[in-house]
Amino acid sequence: MSRLRLLLGAIMSGLAAPCIAQSMPGMPGMAMPKPAPSKAPVHGRKAPPAKPAAKAAPHHAMSHDHGGMSMPPPHDMSSMPGMDMSEPSAPRDMTVMDGMTMTGTALPAGNAPAPSAPMDHYADRFYAPADMERSRHQMMREDGGGLQHQLLFNIAEIQAQQGHEGYRWDAEGFVGGDINRLWIKSEGEGRFHNGVDHAEVQALYGRAIGPYYNLQLGVRQDIRPSPSRTYAALGIEGLSPYRFETEAALFVSTRGDVLGRIEALYDQRITQRLLLQPRVELNLSAQDVPQDRYGAGLVDAELGLRLRYEVRREFAPYVGVSWERKTGKSADYARADGDKISSTSFVAGVRGWF
Repeated sequence: MSRLRLLLGAIMSGLAAPCIAQSMPGMPGMAMPKPAPSKAPVHGRKAPPAKPAAKAAPHHAMSHDHGGMSMPPPHDMSSMPGMDMSEPSAPRDMTVMDGMTMTGTALPAGNAPAPSAPMDHYADRFYAPADMERSRHQMMREDGGGLQHQLLFNIAEIQAQQGHEGYRWDAEGFVGGDINRLWIKSEGEGRFHNGVDHAEVQALYGRAIGPYYNLQLGVRQDIRPSPSRTYAALGIEGLSPYRFETEAALFVSTRGDVLGRIEALYDQRITQRLLLQPRVELNLSAQDVPQDRYGAGLVDAELGLRLRYEVRREFAPYVGVSWERKTGKSADYARADGDKISSTSFVAGVRGWF
């Protein structure tokens, strides 16, 4: 049994010695301690009892018994070049307060000067600013910053309602740039044998107040009914979320009458050329205006549904239905005049722009 233990101890010593007990004399601080004398028993004799440790070794210097062989403690590598094992210092943008590391916006306010503001146009650092300004101006003109114009007939239709055929139009046009524009708007309706019942024209200055909305300010002139009326106009027009086209306007006449109008429509594309357009228009009044047959509150409402086919984007015939109704005191004025307070019309027309 003693010979077997001697043989196993020799094998383990031979395998472990090249890996953990070799010395590196060329590196400072890497000297290996001398191996301790073997504690293995000699053949025929009993091994002397091991002496108790006088003092517990630190955790990093503890030796492990592997088949009677004592392992040396780990080497001290702090003296090697580039092997500084000390605690890393905190980054410059970090501060330790009360044992907690403070970073980012948790850092206390300092008094360092603010960095210089970045340049809007980086190329001006390398090229003449005047030349770059001309280049940017030309680029804006070619990419949409030039003069633009459009005339749109959103409604140009014939209305049929129980033998009382009529017509209606709603058109607008503009000329200007991306920010400032001049708008001309007109709408009205009438009957083929009775002439124009209502007609108005607006001249407005429009300014973009965002990517999707324009603020409009100008004058509205009512041509019919007689006598004509003149209003100051203030409105906002644009594209709401989910692509609803909306328009709201406030009108104040020279006599102090206050009117309002709200319009909204939506183009629901069925195919690439076929579209269904629901439309709503509400007219309001802040007070009774007997001369114009307006009552306070909601004057009238119009709901329409039009199906159009775009032969081209600029030319699209349509058919549909339109329902109108007067409410409140306005309906009372209509009854007193012998007019209907509600009507339903089948419509056919063309939507076009150029």
